[in-house]
Amino acid sequence: MMVINTKLSFAFLLFSFFFLSVTFSPVVVAADEDPELQRCKSLCRAQQQFSHRQRQECEQKCEDYSRQKQHGGDGEREGEGEGEGEGGEPEKQLRQCQKQCDRQQEQQKDQCRRQCQETYERQRGEEEGQGGRGEKKDNQQHQQGEEEEQQEQNPYVFQDEHFITSQSEGRVKILQKFHQRSRLLRGLENYRFLSIEANPHTFVLPAHLDAEAVLYVASGRGTISLVREGKRESFNIKQGDVVRIRAGTTLYIINSDKNKKLRIAKLLQPVSLPDEFQAYYGSTGEKPPSFYRAFSPELLSTALKADQGRVQRVISQQNKGVIVKASEQQIRALSQREEGTMFPFPFGTSESKRVFNLLSREPSISNRYGRLHEVDANEFPQLQDIDVAVSYSNITKGSMQGPLFNSRSTKIAVVVNGEGYMEMACPHVAQQQQQQGQQGQGTIQQYQRISSPLKRGMLFVVPTGHPIIIVAGNDRNLEIACFDINAKNNRREALAGDKNTVNAMEKEAKELSFGIPAREVDEVFGKQNERFFFPGPRGGRAYA
Repeated sequence: MMVINTKLSFAFLLFSFFFLSVTFSPVVVAADEDPELQRCKSLCRAQQQFSHRQRQECEQKCEDYSRQKQHGGDGEREGEGEGEGEGGEPEKQLRQCQKQCDRQQEQQKDQCRRQCQETYERQRGEEEGQGGRGEKKDNQQHQQGEEEEQQEQNPYVFQDEHFITSQSEGRVKILQKFHQRSRLLRGLENYRFLSIEANPHTFVLPAHLDAEAVLYVASGRGTISLVREGKRESFNIKQGDVVRIRAGTTLYIINSDKNKKLRIAKLLQPVSLPDEFQAYYGSTGEKPPSFYRAFSPELLSTALKADQGRVQRVISQQNKGVIVKASEQQIRALSQREEGTMFPFPFGTSESKRVFNLLSREPSISNRYGRLHEVDANEFPQLQDIDVAVSYSNITKGSMQGPLFNSRSTKIAVVVNGEGYMEMACPHVAQQQQQQGQQGQGTIQQYQRISSPLKRGMLFVVPTGHPIIIVAGNDRNLEIACFDINAKNNRREALAGDKNTVNAMEKEAKELSFGIPAREVDEVFGKQNERFFFPGPRGGRAYA
C-alpha cells in the first residue's frame, strides 16, 4: 500500500511540476538555477507523509524529468496528443492527470482525482491574477466556457457524475463547484455542498472545517458531538433536524441505528478561500491523514510532553477511512444523550438551541396533495448570520408543487426520497441559444423549458425568479430538502391556485396584459382553489 501511495504522489507531483512550469515559466532567477526543477523539488520536500528516502526518490525523479525535458523528450507522457502540452492549457493538463489516476487501484482513484482537481483550480486561480499572458488566457478560457455553456442544455441539475465520492463504512460525496458547471451559477460561487451516508453502527471521525455549515438530517438517527475551546456538547439527532455548525468547530457523528443508514445533507459557506474548503482531521492516523503528522516529531512530542515513539504510534494507527465501524458498547456509550435538548453552551456567550426539527412542527402549507415544512432565522436564530432557510417538501404521489417562484432566494434542492420530474422556465439558457443562432439581430425575451427526471440523491438549483413545477411519480411520494440562499425578505409567489399573482390584478390590467376579456382570464386563473400543492397530470407521466 505504501508503494501505491508513493507512486500516486509521484505522479501527482510531476503533474504539478509540469503545470507550474508551463504556467509560470517567465520567472526571474539566477542564471545558473533551474526554477522549474527547484519548484518540483520544493513540492517533494513539502510532502510530510513521505519518509526521507521517499523525498530523495521524489527529487531524483524531478531531476530525471528536468533532464528529459531539456533534451526534448516528451515521448513518455502517455496519452498526450501531438502538441497537447503546449501553451500550458490547464484543462488538458487536468485530463492528463486524471488519466494517470484511472490507472491506480480503486481505493486510490478518488484521492488522486481530487488532488488533480485542487491543483488545477489553484494554479488556474493564480494564473488569472497575472496580467499580459494571463489576460489572454483568461479570454480564451472565458470563450471556451461560453461555448461549453451554449452546448449545456440543463446546467441546473447535478447527478452522481458531478460528485467526488469516497467510500469506507459509508459514503462522503462532495459536489463540484457550482460555477464550474455553468457561469449561470456564479451567484453560488461561495457555497459548496456535500452529503454523508453512514452505515448502521458507525462513527464519522472528528474533523473541523474552514467553513460555516448547515446540516439537514435526511434519514436515520444518531448523535452529534461538537468541541470548541476544550468543551464538548453532544445531542441526539433524527430525521428532520436542522443543525448549525460554526467554522472551526470539531465535529464527530455516530449512527446509533442497528439497521438504517444515517444520511445528512450539508451546505457549506467557506470562510478562508472563496469556494474552497478543507476538512482538518486531527484525531486520526494515516487514512485520513492527521494534521499532527505534518509537524516534526520533536516539536510535537515537546508540545504534548510525551515520548516521540508514543506520539507517532498514536497518530499513525487509524487507516480505515473517514467512517469506521463501532461496537455496540461504543455506540451505547456515545448515544447516552438527551434527545432534542442542549447542554448549556459554555463558550462565553449565551447561544440559543442549536438544533431545530422541521417535521415536529405543524407544516406551513398542507393539503391532501402535499405538505411543506420550513424554518428561517425568525424561528431559528442560528441561521441569521448565514442568511439561509431550510425547507422540506413532501409531495403526494401523482401530485405536483407549483408553478411558483422565489422573489429573492436561490434554492439548492436535494431529492431525499422518491422519483418524479421538474420543469422550469429559464431566460438565460434561451438567451444563449438566441445569441448562438441570431448573432447581430434584435431578439425578444424568450424562455427555455428546463426539464429533468428526479430521483433520490440528485440535486438541482432553482435561481431567483425562475418559475418551477415539481411533479411526484405515481408510485411513491417525492420528498425534497431545500437550502434557500439569501433567504431574508424572500417571498414565495404563487403562479396558480389560491393567491396567485394574476388573480390579484385589476380587470383592466388583465385585459391589457392578455389581450382578451378579463372574464376569460378569470376562467383560467381563478378555477384552481388549492394552494401550492395540486393534483398532478391525469394518468401521470413517464418521464424519460
